[in-house]
Amino acid sequence: MTRRGRSNNHVAHRGPSASVRSTVPFHDVDAMRIVWHGNYLKYFELARDALFSARGVDLYGFADGAGIVFPVIRTATRHSHPLCFGDAFECRATVVEARIKLVIEYELELEESGVVCATGSTEQVALSVPDHELQLRLPESLCRALGFSS
Repeated sequence: MTRRGRSNNHVAHRGPSASVRSTVPFHDVDAMRIVWHGNYLKYFELARDALFSARGVDLYGFADGAGIVFPVIRTATRHSHPLCFGDAFECRATVVEARIKLVIEYELELEESGVVCATGSTEQVALSVPDHELQLRLPESLCRALGFSS
């Protein structure tokens, strides 16, 4: 069950979460004062960065040390309630898979009412550089840091 009581039957194990709080700035909205749809990914990224920081995960360190990069291969966003100029919100990122690929789910809600404005997910894989060869597993140290070990 998620915080809002919804079931995630497709997920056997949920890993750690982290969240960020912010207020919608003027430059993120359209002429109707509603957040432009692409900015939700920016908010998701802020929460993902907070999650990685809290877990001591440095993806640049993997690139520099092990020659592994983690491109995003899929994003999904479901918009359920408008987020508007000046709205205070919380965006939470939760790891749901960190063995074969890195899957993170997001929930963005209004701080005052708890109304969920958007949910989403991102998927990342591990590639070796410079050849960009797909790695069939994430590095074990990354799996452990995110609560998923083999």
